[in-house]
Amino acid sequence: MDQTVIKYRHCGRDIYSFSCSNSHFNKQSDDLNRRECPICRHTLTFGLLDAPVAITCPFINAHKVSCAFIIGSVHGPSHLGEWHDTEIHVGLTNSQGLVYNYTLSGVQRDDRGWEQCVCVQLVPPWRHDLRDSWDRELNEFSLLPEWVSERFHEEREFGSCCYGFALTFINRMRSLDGKVPLSRDEFTGCHVLPRIKTVSTYINIYHTILQHGFYIADKLDNM
Repeated sequence: MDQTVIKYRHCGRDIYSFSCSNSHFNKQSDDLNRRECPICRHTLTFGLLDAPVAITCPFINAHKVSCAFIIGSVHGPSHLGEWHDTEIHVGLTNSQGLVYNYTLSGVQRDDRGWEQCVCVQLVPPWRHDLRDSWDRELNEFSLLPEWVSERFHEEREFGSCCYGFALTFINRMRSLDGKVPLSRDEFTGCHVLPRIKTVSTYINIYHTILQHGFYIADKLDNM
């Protein structure tokens, strides 16, 4: 999912396409101004408020994000949509983008493999004190006996596993910062579900453009 999605307005509708797609270009030019509107089939012209804008891709290279909760899928980012019945995997980055994640082999520390993820940055850039303690605490936390490989299946039976590892650490840091812990439902509802909904909309738009060359938004779309 490496093509840039753009949005423009024409015929009173929001229309999405790839910035480099030739699906609705005049064959003699790749200039956006020669592209035809998929609704009226007229050559596109834009007013100031209707000009195309690039849509920010919701997938981020987690190795470039510090102190974050990250969500990935072994099947790739297109399987992170809310309608996919696929097992996601989550982890935590330290201040250098090293990903700590709890697996069948115990806690892994990955410096690659999380290049297209959903990220929730948890420590503001100006909180240098918290960033410093985050690395130290995360390393110590990952060595606790609760997270040895032998206990993975036990944790999985209680719905914990990688999510439990991450949320337990997040609450540990919240406690050290004088904040109340978050339940699984609170954290999921506040930080995870809104991002997954955004991702789902983006994936739907992206795949429709792949199939048809454009996507015409309805009133429920919000990107």
